[in-house]
Amino acid sequence: MIEGWITQLRKGLLEYCVLLVLRRGESYGYEIVQALKRIEDLAVSESTVYPILGRLRAEGFLKSRDVPSDAGPPRRYFALTPRGKVRLAEMNAYWPMLTKALNELKSGKPEREPQT
Repeated sequence: MIEGWITQLRKGLLEYCVLLVLRRGESYGYEIVQALKRIEDLAVSESTVYPILGRLRAEGFLKSRDVPSDAGPPRRYFALTPRGKVRLAEMNAYWPMLTKALNELKSGKPEREPQT
């Protein structure tokens, strides 16, 4: 029914969700995936999160470092860069405006006159 729409909505929000997880500090990929999996409605997998981490790093929003692991291959830890912190602050500022706009549309009446 609306599965396609839900999938696209989740994909659009995952970048924001990854940045929110990393605002608490450095974390490696598996930990980030597990933190997001705890929120059942996000329905994330490694195959969706790792490309986002790579893209955010390539765009300068995240930095990473590899740390040797006794339990297998090195772990890649990710952290917000100053640019990533700005991006997250911008997303945090926009979120209330977005939810307000959606609530206005759902109620059937805008709370303010349209701007021209």
